[in-house]
Amino acid sequence: MKDERVPPRRMGPNGMFVAPEDDPREGRPGRGERDTLEGYLRAYRQTLELKCAGLDPAGLAERSVPPSTMSLLGLVRHSANVECHWFRRVIEGLEVAGPFTSDDDPDFDFNGAVADPDGVAEAFATWRAEVAHAEGVLAGIEDLGYRVAWRNEELEVRDVVVHLIEEYARHCGHADLLRERVDGRAGE
Repeated sequence: MKDERVPPRRMGPNGMFVAPEDDPREGRPGRGERDTLEGYLRAYRQTLELKCAGLDPAGLAERSVPPSTMSLLGLVRHSANVECHWFRRVIEGLEVAGPFTSDDDPDFDFNGAVADPDGVAEAFATWRAEVAHAEGVLAGIEDLGYRVAWRNEELEVRDVVVHLIEEYARHCGHADLLRERVDGRAGE
């Protein structure tokens, strides 16, 4: 029996989420380690933004399935925290809290994602600012083998970048399912 609450599955031209000429993501990353890693990270960041495009605050804040509090807006807020953690705290060694953290609620990035236009604007502005900061930090590091302290070990900056690629790849998969639940759009 069909669930009437679930919108019909829709895909753009040629089975794509957007037409190729409207896709803001660049083609294949350049050659070499740095170009490849930065290219994949940039593409996944753009994919998260693309999956959120065109939705109103209610659509962005729509939750997945109980008991999860995951939403597209929550993913944006979570990604801002992740960018802050890895670039400001780990690479730069700063003692700062993530922008969407709370001592009272360990899942505040998701739980605080509500359908409020000002909150949506704040989330995207904060995430974009953290991404810009991270890109600036990364551009200032010549050697991806540069080591940073983390917990009781050292990581190379390349480890951090690979982890961010993995983080975004996983969450872009979540974003695919969330977007399809909101309005039926599916695709790459």
